[in-house]
Amino acid sequence: MGSFSIWHWLVVLVIVLVLFGRGRVSEIMGDFGKGIKSFKEGMNDEKSEDSSTPPAQISSKPADPSATPSASEKKTEQS
Repeated sequence: MGSFSIWHWLVVLVIVLVLFGRGRVSEIMGDFGKGIKSFKEGMNDEKSEDSSTPPAQISSKPADPSATPSASEKKTEQS
């Protein structure tokens, strides 16, 4: 009861063809194919951009050590 037979799919296909017409369905499928093609091209472009530039490196040390307060300065500020 949960699965559809071939007759169910044929009825759905006939209803879709009557509602939209044969030309409109083929136009929709063509647009769908173009969308998939452009999506794949975009994914390939993204991969090629990622491989050409190395990832940015973040250093764990601050650039100016005098700009950050030391542990003793933090204690005096809190009290």
